[in-house]
Amino acid sequence: MKNKLALLFLLIIVATHSVAQQGYKNPVIPGFYPDPSVCRVGDDFYLVNSTFHFFPGVPVFQSKDLINWQQIGNCLTRPSQLKLSDTYPSGGIYAPTIRYNDGVFYMITTNVSDKGNFYVYTDDPSGEWSEPIWLEQGGIDPSLYFEDGKCYFTSIPGQGISICEIDIKTGKQLTETKKIWNGTGGRYPEGPHIYKKDGWYYLLIAEGGTEYGHKITIARSKDIYGPYESNPANPIMTHINMNAQSNPIQGIGHADFVQAPDGSWWTVCLGFRPQSYLHHMLGRETFVAPVTWEKNAWPVVNGDGTIDLNMECKTLPLVAVPEKPIRTTFNKKEMDLDWNYLFNPHMENYSLTNRPGYLSLKGTNIGLDGWGSPTFVGRRQQHINCEATTAVELNKTSIGEEGGLTVYMTHAYHYDLFVKQLANNQQAVVLYYRLGNMGHTEKEVIVPNGKVYLRVKAENDYYNFYYSTNGNDYTFLEKMDVRFLSSETAGGFTGIMFGLYAAAPNKQKGSIDFEWFDYKGED
Repeated sequence: MKNKLALLFLLIIVATHSVAQQGYKNPVIPGFYPDPSVCRVGDDFYLVNSTFHFFPGVPVFQSKDLINWQQIGNCLTRPSQLKLSDTYPSGGIYAPTIRYNDGVFYMITTNVSDKGNFYVYTDDPSGEWSEPIWLEQGGIDPSLYFEDGKCYFTSIPGQGISICEIDIKTGKQLTETKKIWNGTGGRYPEGPHIYKKDGWYYLLIAEGGTEYGHKITIARSKDIYGPYESNPANPIMTHINMNAQSNPIQGIGHADFVQAPDGSWWTVCLGFRPQSYLHHMLGRETFVAPVTWEKNAWPVVNGDGTIDLNMECKTLPLVAVPEKPIRTTFNKKEMDLDWNYLFNPHMENYSLTNRPGYLSLKGTNIGLDGWGSPTFVGRRQQHINCEATTAVELNKTSIGEEGGLTVYMTHAYHYDLFVKQLANNQQAVVLYYRLGNMGHTEKEVIVPNGKVYLRVKAENDYYNFYYSTNGNDYTFLEKMDVRFLSSETAGGFTGIMFGLYAAAPNKQKGSIDFEWFDYKGED
């Protein structure tokens, strides 16, 4: 018996050691999850991302190992926290930072379409957060640093990084704003974070713009107000150089550091994955890399300042999180956390109870081409190769009402596959595209009344569109070039959403009912 127990104990040790040694795959949070910021509380890590003009704002993720993340909530869930009614695509919420101090979580960010910099706080990051506390120092990319009962606030109120002390209870600015570093000469110095190690204050920033020239640089000082000396080895992280010119990840930057319970250091950062002749559709995603940071030395990211899709490095002991199911059903009281609305939604047009087991959408005269908040709810495309399918039914609709599946980048760049109510009690499957100032119906096929199944298959170069009337036999309609929906073509800071929507050119009489939504990724 003792021998068996000893063997079992040995196997447990070996298994634990093995788990801690294996590598991992990047991105750790795929799809449009940019500008990551991270903090640790005990054995748990918490991470937030930008959301721009989508509602709710700023998703909150939790992890035990920095590799496996699960969304546990959103910071901005109420219109009183997040005013988006007067915003524009890629306006709204920029670059949040999450920090923890004395039992309280703080998330600080900028609403560029409202009053600027603000923070919210909570003692439960999976629950509701406070009303906004607005700040006097302007700019974007705000961050907080706590030390000895004081709170320091950094942002970019002009060219370069500036700092002041604030009263964390009220947001009142206690000292004058002081510029502390302009960076190394790269354009758009931004994303500042301060850390203290070995008696040094380290200031980490991004430079070069959030495109192919993106990079991470760092400076340090013995005084939080400077002067800061630049690391002679800057940039400490970039894919702009020859050693990463063929890397499938590009544009890495906007990083944040965190120390794990075992003393190791790590960075989260954003990057994007180009496809189809150097275009990217998925937006900027969240990546993780190890950091070597010896005493009194400069930090070194993953040996040479680059990252890979397959990271062959020692990890923390891996702790799995529940896999998201392929099928989203609508038999719940609320939409799942990873579903999003455009701007401030008109919630009277969304229902999970009008028809039990269905998501019922009521369209308005603000369609996907329109300026405002259409009836839309979507989730991110997270894989280059993937498939999205839904089952949709017109329910007592009037002529012209429509609803279905959209591949959505902005109001001016989207592909839509939908069912439309025609005259004479007929319905049609329609494939439509909007590209800039041009909107065009590519295909329209009359189909029998009743439920229709809509599908889009994404691949490197094309979105392929299908429909079915029985859920088994799918008819191919057309393929559309992915590049027309890319960030390089459409502009902005977001990524593709697969959305369910409804629209009514006149006053709606019925609803568009969705029974389920399937998403399968293959990367």
